[in-house]
Amino acid sequence: MGADPVLPDPRYPKVRRWPRYKLDVPIRLIAHKGDRIAIVQGRGNELNEGGMAVFAGMELRIGENVSVEFTPPYSGQPIRVRGVIDNRQGYTYGIEFIVETAEDQRHVSQIRAVLGAMKH
Repeated sequence: MGADPVLPDPRYPKVRRWPRYKLDVPIRLIAHKGDRIAIVQGRGNELNEGGMAVFAGMELRIGENVSVEFTPPYSGQPIRVRGVIDNRQGYTYGIEFIVETAEDQRHVSQIRAVLGAMKH
């Protein structure tokens, strides 16, 4: 799988910490909704070390905790990353990855490996 970096838009002066890569990968979005868990299929369309943009047909609020699960193309093992909804445009959500534990850090390291593979 190849992915091209998303070039900065001159209209937005905010500098990103990590380059973003355009993708189109199937994901599962998992959200805790009160006393139940909601799981929907979606598409990941941008990814970097700190977060991911996903399209999913689920109503979510900014600040809500979710998990994103996706399977890298070279591995049959899914990666599940905890995150928080950072922004929203329709059903496209910007998710910032949560890195609070050693397990979270391991998942971020797996994402770095995915990014490294996509660059080459």
